[in-house]
Amino acid sequence: MTADLRAALDRVLPGARADLEDLVRVPSLSADPAHAGDVRAAAERVAELARDAGASGVDVVSAGGAPAVIATWPAPEGAPTVLLYAHLDVQPTGPVEEWTSPPFEPTERDGRLYGRGAADDKAGVLMHLAVLRAYGGRPPVGVVLFIEGEEEIGSPTLPALLAEHHDALRADVIVIADSANVAVDVPSFTTSLRGLVDCVVEVRLLERPVHSGVYGGPAGDALTGLCRLIATLHDDAGDVAVKGLHVGTSGAPDRDAEHFKQGAGYCGDLIGTGSIPDRLLHHPALAVIGLDAPSVAEASNVLLPRARAMLSVRLAPGDDAARAMAALTDHLLANAPWGAEVIVTPGAFGEPFAMEARGDTYDVARQAFADAYGNAVVETGIGGTIPFIALFARTYPGATVLVTGVGDPASCWHGIDESLDLAMWERACLAEVLLLSRLAG
Repeated sequence: MTADLRAALDRVLPGARADLEDLVRVPSLSADPAHAGDVRAAAERVAELARDAGASGVDVVSAGGAPAVIATWPAPEGAPTVLLYAHLDVQPTGPVEEWTSPPFEPTERDGRLYGRGAADDKAGVLMHLAVLRAYGGRPPVGVVLFIEGEEEIGSPTLPALLAEHHDALRADVIVIADSANVAVDVPSFTTSLRGLVDCVVEVRLLERPVHSGVYGGPAGDALTGLCRLIATLHDDAGDVAVKGLHVGTSGAPDRDAEHFKQGAGYCGDLIGTGSIPDRLLHHPALAVIGLDAPSVAEASNVLLPRARAMLSVRLAPGDDAARAMAALTDHLLANAPWGAEVIVTPGAFGEPFAMEARGDTYDVARQAFADAYGNAVVETGIGGTIPFIALFARTYPGATVLVTGVGDPASCWHGIDESLDLAMWERACLAEVLLLSRLAG
């Protein structure tokens, strides 16, 4: 049976690869309203591909946000139902001139497919569709294909979608193809993710800009005040200094610091305390990701009346997003510089996630993935945030959630020259084919 499944998959992979490239060409940037039509076009294209793959029902749905696709293949008698998740929206490209090849023109180099969304997460979309094609549109289990269109902006309407289509999306097993493997030949199940909160903090010190020579000295400026406030967010070692944020430990072996720095293109000293896995996976991390201030070219000798920054905080598994946002707000208000007015505007919330991959379904999955990759599965954490995973787990508490990888450490998700290792993608497709077959048994 395994040989037959491999052969069936080999027959459909070239077409799936071509469809992946076509989908990468669609600039489905959910963060940019100007590309709302492209997000819609990508959803309609996925819906068409699902129909071609034998779905009995296909709907493009919305709960007031970006469109999502729900397609179904009914379960044979006595078989479980598996929900296959991926998302079709992508991150902005960053400076296009820094890409080796155009971000929306998929290009193969040295066995990798380059393009925005090639890995995150259109590879997941076409992996699911390739698996369904390999079964000739008649998988041995029930399948609900759920392709989201706004994951890259925090899935703001996903709770409403799950509420509105609760029964249609119900499944015994939920496979989320939106993570990464630790290596291209080592399958990985993601069992923990950090959460996320962000906010805009504004410092106000003056009613209007005033001459820095006439008033400077006794009167402070808002940008310098903001810098002083931001400086309180870390201690001298670089650990986050906001009281009340959860700090955990991973127990994982430490990583080589120089190798980590090389991978990040980092030229400074590493910050924080504890092992690198602790700092990366189980400690909070805080960064200033935006600043409203005059550019150097536009600077003039005035005291600035107000300045704003956007702060992003990754939360350790075990923390609570609302509680963390309250702790961050309390810290910012308590450390207002020079009696300044400080205004904190909360932004995105994403809950951290952790699970124990134990039980019969995980055992079946481990064997299927090991057979496909030729190496045993490892469990890993991710320092990033996928808020909807915790939402799925809460919404369907009886379901087994399996978070699988379609990227690897070289994929550069969200960065310049994002890419997909094509041989790894084929192994991932085979692993999912074997998983569905064995879940049916």
